[in-house]
Amino acid sequence: RSIAFQPVCLSLSNYRTYLLGLAFVAGNLVLPQICHLVPDGGKMLLPIYFFTLIASYKFGIRVGLLTALLSPICNHLLFGMPPLAALPVLLIKSSLLAIIASQIAQYSKKISLVYLVITVLAYQLTGGIAEYLIAGSIPPAMQDFTLGFPGMLIQVIGGWLILRILASYEC
Repeated sequence: RSIAFQPVCLSLSNYRTYLLGLAFVAGNLVLPQICHLVPDGGKMLLPIYFFTLIASYKFGIRVGLLTALLSPICNHLLFGMPPLAALPVLLIKSSLLAIIASQIAQYSKKISLVYLVITVLAYQLTGGIAEYLIAGSIPPAMQDFTLGFPGMLIQVIGGWLILRILASYEC
């Protein structure tokens, strides 16, 4: 079942863009730290993408890209995770997620599990291709589909629940 939804597209001159971006980056700092308490929690639960999905779907490309780019960089600088070698792939995948999520939300104007599955699969497939081109190997490119499947489910179901709560929010 889908819910009517109006994404909020903030401009770069709107201070809310930066406040929301920082709030979502903070979420992407805290959630990975919690997930890293579980062995392979980062690889299995894919927490760095969670708030990027919500930021992009609800608040558009600008807040989404701000979250997508700053989250992995801040996590690396503050906690050493992701490792420097993994940073380019995470930046690409996060950016693809921001672009795809904002476009699907803008096009559909709905929140549904189907649209969120499409969003997650689209950024993972395109990101997997980019990862294959960078790594030159299939196993790393497929890792999010094998080991990270629970994280993709959390993105879809958790994202759907939070986006439903945010559906009526307008800046």
